[in-house]
Amino acid sequence: MGGTDPSAAGRGRRRGGGFGSPARAAAGGDEPMSPADEAELAREICLRQLAVRPRTRAELARALARRGISSETSAGVLDRYDEVGIIDDAAFSRAWVTSRHAGRGLARRALANELRKRGVDADTAGAALEQLDDSTEADTARALVDRKLRTARGDPEQVFRRLVGMLARKGYAPGVAIRAVKDALAAQSAEAAEFADQVDVDALAEAQSAMEADADLARPADQD
Repeated sequence: MGGTDPSAAGRGRRRGGGFGSPARAAAGGDEPMSPADEAELAREICLRQLAVRPRTRAELARALARRGISSETSAGVLDRYDEVGIIDDAAFSRAWVTSRHAGRGLARRALANELRKRGVDADTAGAALEQLDDSTEADTARALVDRKLRTARGDPEQVFRRLVGMLARKGYAPGVAIRAVKDALAAQSAEAAEFADQVDVDALAEAQSAMEADADLARPADQD
């Protein structure tokens, strides 16, 4: 009476975080898994991740680290997946840029930030972003503005500020955003055209760029 239930203690070790890593817990005890068993668990974790959506190597490495897989085993499994093409950061990046630009109208700056957060190196991301050029971004920005204008409410200045802000959040440079909204307003109505005629694209873009530069300087180095 009053003793500890061995099965309950075992369950506690498997479920709790204080009795060893998940890799050890998967073996059903406190002893480390064999390299072969750990590699098999790592492959299962990766395949479950990839079943949800494509992943970068860095995303899979983070998932394995969270599950307590050793760095040596993780590197070995991911190297093999690289070799056989199960993971391919270049292909991932190209598909990501195509999908996110077409689906959400994101510009290169926003797409580069998304790829960086997913662990894609700058050279690989840069190559993928070459799919987009200045003309493509300008056309997409204008299409986004035209779509929003159909339901926009407020005076021309209010609409102008909201739409420029919308494009900025999608990663468009100040000059591209301001030009797209000005041109769209000029084609909308006489009142909007009169306001648009007063907009100095270069001056506003320069001011906006300066504000963004100041914000970047004030932001902590590790903030994203």
